[in-house]
Amino acid sequence: MSFNHSILRPDLQRIAAWIEPGSRVLDLGCGTGTLLKHLQESKQVDGVGVEIDNERMIACVSNGVNVIQQNLEDGLALFDDKQFDVVVLSQTLQAMLNTEHILKEMARVAKRGIVSFPNFGHWTHWWSIFNGHMPVTGQMPYEWYNTPNIHLCTLSDFEALANKLGLSILERCTFKEGDEISFMPSWRSTLALYHFQS
Repeated sequence: MSFNHSILRPDLQRIAAWIEPGSRVLDLGCGTGTLLKHLQESKQVDGVGVEIDNERMIACVSNGVNVIQQNLEDGLALFDDKQFDVVVLSQTLQAMLNTEHILKEMARVAKRGIVSFPNFGHWTHWWSIFNGHMPVTGQMPYEWYNTPNIHLCTLSDFEALANKLGLSILERCTFKEGDEISFMPSWRSTLALYHFQS
């Protein structure tokens, strides 16, 4: 049974486009395994997911995705240096306690990394703050008191951190509600994707 590419979110479609056929892929915080299942069926990747949530793990297994239950905050010590070609961290970076550590670990276990995160630099966020409130948007749908997002950043913030860690950015792509944004992405995009190598 072939996997329907159209059910992938636009950001996951772009991530998939950055991954070469036959690659060894590690998907951190893989959710229900949607991306890995697509990559297995369309690009014959050798994929492994890492997920903490029990229900999502069961969904991965049902989808035929190899998955390991682990908290990403504990690091990636169970994986060898350069064990993978690509490691993906999709819309999870902003919820990590130790952002630098997970990025260093991604660079250690794979040749290339892909991350995506909400862009706090979007103009509506600044407008909300100007009006005295923390922003609540489709990309960041939580109130300030119940958000899992603890490290909000802009495109420039991430690029500065990548430079500090010695990560070379290969490609960047930004979206707003599924549409790719190329004009003034720092202000107009709500989601950023970066493809990097160490």
